[in-house]
Amino acid sequence: MENNEELNVAESSAQADEASVQETAVEEVKEETVEAAAADVVDSAEAVEKPARGRKSRARKQKIETVEEKPQSDWTERVVQISRVTKVVKGGKKLSFRAIVIVGNQKGQVGVGCAKASEVIIAIQKAIADGRKNVITVPIFKTTIPHPITGRSGAGSVMLRPASEGTGIIAGGAVRSVLELAGIENILSKSLGSKSPLNAANATIAALKSLKPFTDAAKNRGLSMAEFLN
Repeated sequence: MENNEELNVAESSAQADEASVQETAVEEVKEETVEAAAADVVDSAEAVEKPARGRKSRARKQKIETVEEKPQSDWTERVVQISRVTKVVKGGKKLSFRAIVIVGNQKGQVGVGCAKASEVIIAIQKAIADGRKNVITVPIFKTTIPHPITGRSGAGSVMLRPASEGTGIIAGGAVRSVLELAGIENILSKSLGSKSPLNAANATIAALKSLKPFTDAAKNRGLSMAEFLN
């Protein structure tokens, strides 16, 4: 009887050892499968991120190339005034916006544009197009104008006078914008009459348009430039 009990105890202990070994083996297999699955997930995520990063880098390179290839324009637009205007029609009042824009390249070319539209952005775009159609060439002597001149537009007039180096642009409002975008650095001005920005800008354009370079004046008098300047 004692021998049978010992055998039964030995068998039960052996069975317990086998069960524990099987459990540890199952746990190890589970851990290995989990680690393999996690590694697969990481690999797949990296594989997805790599082409995405590649697309982003290609897109950035293309953007940089397009920015480098696109030439920068020398023309500058400056909005002088945006006003709300109304037009009386049969059905009532029609509201719209009027934009006054100065266009210039600061190298002797400048123009004034005025346009109306139902939206501000469209009015500005139309005014820029109108200003580029009306561009004039300004004869600049060193950094100022060749001679004094006065321009008129409507009830407004603008007087322009040459100035020495370091004077700067003595002007304000629309007159200053026109002179700056024309490329003039030293000048004296006086705005008389109407205070309308459109009249002031048009009067300044009329004055700059009436300027005559020294070469034309010397040619009309039959003199050389050295004789004319002396």
